[in-house]
Amino acid sequence: MTTTLRPSGPLRQGADGARARSYDVCDNGRPVGAVSISTDDAFGATAGVVRSLIVDEPRRRRGRGVIAALAAEEVLRGWGCTQVRAEVPAGNEPARRLAAALGYTERGRNMLKTLGPDTAPLPDGLTSRPMSGEEYAGWLRDAVESYAREWVARGVPPEQARIKSEADHAGNLPDGLATEGVRFQVLVFEGEVVGHVWVARRDLPPGGIAGYVFDVEVREAYRGRGYGRALMLVAEDVTRAWGLDRLGLHVFAANTPALRLYESLGYATTRYSLAKAL
Repeated sequence: MTTTLRPSGPLRQGADGARARSYDVCDNGRPVGAVSISTDDAFGATAGVVRSLIVDEPRRRRGRGVIAALAAEEVLRGWGCTQVRAEVPAGNEPARRLAAALGYTERGRNMLKTLGPDTAPLPDGLTSRPMSGEEYAGWLRDAVESYAREWVARGVPPEQARIKSEADHAGNLPDGLATEGVRFQVLVFEGEVVGHVWVARRDLPPGGIAGYVFDVEVREAYRGRGYGRALMLVAEDVTRAWGLDRLGLHVFAANTPALRLYESLGYATTRYSLAKAL
């Protein structure tokens, strides 16, 4: 048995260094699957992503998936990539085992909750209001830097982390607070702002448009008092006010307190984000 990759389409290149290509996974020259790879728009041309890897059912469990993945990584190295990531749907345990065997580690996960119709009241003494323009300017200044630092802390090279942070904020907030389908709310206790949440309307298949929490944070001096839970209740009410019944989010794998909070509120994992250095 000789497993190789054979291009099934042209190499697509962009002016910014982006590349993408699809391949047949071949066994002794005969196609038995397919793999698609590209540079990663989110992190720049030195980051790669395995977008899909499929081996036909009768041909599985013979090491072809491992060989195809390693060959795809070698192509990405040739493109100058220093990192590679892949996403695996929750419930696809064979894919997660394959990724683990290849040295991929969990970077984060997407989670989703189906909301009931009833609003949950905030605890006594807490209120929420829209974020002001002055508050937003301060938040944005700090958010771009802190978000990049979070990615660096998880093994992403600083330049890739900077590209990711700047692109995400510019793309998701083209008009700042006035961006359509976006809400920033602050949580207030006894006249003091104790935290904030950024919620947006987003296409989350399957099911179409849903609410999505891009950022939720309790100020350091006020942590450990249940305000994170309260902010998530605010986000759920914003989503209901839009007439939507699903709310999604992304959580870094190392953020155990946040993960436990979301699980306790009824959020379920839908997709794992995995990565490794090349």
